[in-house]
Amino acid sequence: MRTFSLSAVLMLFFIVPSAWGFSNKGEDCSKCHTLTRDEAAAILKEIIPNPKIVDIKIAPTRAMWEVDVESNGKKAPLYIDFSKRYLFSGNLVDIKAKKNLTEERFTDLNRVDVGKIPLKDALVMGDRKAKHKVIVFDDPD
Repeated sequence: MRTFSLSAVLMLFFIVPSAWGFSNKGEDCSKCHTLTRDEAAAILKEIIPNPKIVDIKIAPTRAMWEVDVESNGKKAPLYIDFSKRYLFSGNLVDIKAKKNLTEERFTDLNRVDVGKIPLKDALVMGDRKAKHKVIVFDDPD
């Protein structure tokens, strides 16, 4: 009888709370779990020299943070778990939707705003006011 009581107590203290840790009820996990830019930089500096934290938000899995980092001119999403102990650097895939969420985020982070490219002195072929434009960069030397 004593073994059953000990098992029940262990289950209450170890198994049940871990299940409550990751809710699937659409709750805002950032109310209980926080990660500041300074904390993220301190965690990432172990593997990335001078990481620049672009953004931090709850990952699509709702069980970790998505930390957008810039290094060597490239931006990429990394994932840090709520314990701040584990880092995941790889593709996060939505199985049902058949979408690579990491690749989509990487593309969004590194998208170039062509409206900011100065075309004042550009050589233009075709209509300057065309709806679609192709911009080619070349080094004449």
